[in-house]
Amino acid sequence: MHVLRPAQRRHPWLTAVALAVAGTAAASAAVAADAAAAVDRGGIWKAVVPPPGVMHGEFENHDPIGLAAGVRIAADCSINWVDPDVGRLYCFASATSLVVFLDAPHAYLEQAQAQWRRLGSPR
Repeated sequence: MHVLRPAQRRHPWLTAVALAVAGTAAASAAVAADAAAAVDRGGIWKAVVPPPGVMHGEFENHDPIGLAAGVRIAADCSINWVDPDVGRLYCFASATSLVVFLDAPHAYLEQAQAQWRRLGSPR
């Protein structure tokens, strides 16, 4: 029988790792349950997701890269950027989208604004 260490009691995912190392049959079920819980929380890369309605980004929290391409992609603002020139908040659906955006932010914002006017408000 495997004895849980103090760190494993504080962090349930360590228990799954310990069980996997111990080679028990329960390891796969524990890992699967932990993975499912991570997806329910917004994914393993979303450490902090702001509560709905707390952050108000431009384009009604839609991703500027998506808008520049003519598509509305809603974002939860956990990944965001503030324009240092005007202080406006922009929300991104993924870190990849933010990285691409930062290559030419003003060009993407110009395209996003044009598409936002063309697409109209989603409400």
